[in-house]
Amino acid sequence: MRFETPTSVDQAVALLAADPEARLLAGGTDLLVRLRAGNIAPSTIIDIKRIAEMTVISQEDGGWRIGAAVPSAEMNEHAALKADWPGVVESADLIGSTQIQGRATLAGNLCNASPAADSVPAMVAAGATARIAGPDGTRDVAVEDIPTGVGKTSLGKGELVTSIHLPPKPARSGDAYLRFIPRTEMDIAVVGCGIYVTLDDQGKISDARVALGAVAPTVILSQSCADTLIGTAGDDAALDALAAAASAEAKPIDDKRGTIAFRKDVAGVLAKRAARIALARARGDS
Repeated sequence: MRFETPTSVDQAVALLAADPEARLLAGGTDLLVRLRAGNIAPSTIIDIKRIAEMTVISQEDGGWRIGAAVPSAEMNEHAALKADWPGVVESADLIGSTQIQGRATLAGNLCNASPAADSVPAMVAAGATARIAGPDGTRDVAVEDIPTGVGKTSLGKGELVTSIHLPPKPARSGDAYLRFIPRTEMDIAVVGCGIYVTLDDQGKISDARVALGAVAPTVILSQSCADTLIGTAGDDAALDALAAAASAEAKPIDDKRGTIAFRKDVAGVLAKRAARIALARARGDS
């Protein structure tokens, strides 16, 4: 096994394109587990942490660009980013233990393509995009279009995610992410829900995005859930309608961590709770 440490995106792309069996190392929190379990045996590991542009958080076009090698702990310590997109930062802060958060990245969580990834529903709700570099140049893709199935992504040969972009946050808007896990910490989501809302001058919801995780092979960006909120003041009737829509939209499986009926019910409960938090943030109440 070779271990490569490119210092530019072009070098990383060239290495990936030359070796289809190569794997990227950002935080390594998923890759190393799979290596130790013998699930994968890559011919080359490409460490991207020495690529300077992929290790920084910067403001861009009124929003935020987060490098693919930025750990979640660094995001949590960035006051301005956290003030703008608290739901996204909180979702990243739920990944594993404190030690894991010192390594785990948004891009890695996304490209691992687990249905239960915590940061992905929050990023989808926020309208985040991923910047992809490859042999044909760069392109920006909506985060929800990266995972295509369990452990599968839409990335082509020689392509990698170099950063995540969170868009400008309008006035009177807020986001939130909640999950249900069997234990109090260090577990994967049985259900997750990310919500984003924007209020108009009358205090009614003018825009909303609702993303459900761990209830389908990929995150569900639900227009039917958003429609229950848009045009309302986020009152109890609207939140009840949201809960019903989230339960109906969820397409979970039965397994040892939860039944279909349980997961559908929890999806509704979490959507309602997350919407209340997002609304409070949009109103400036928290």
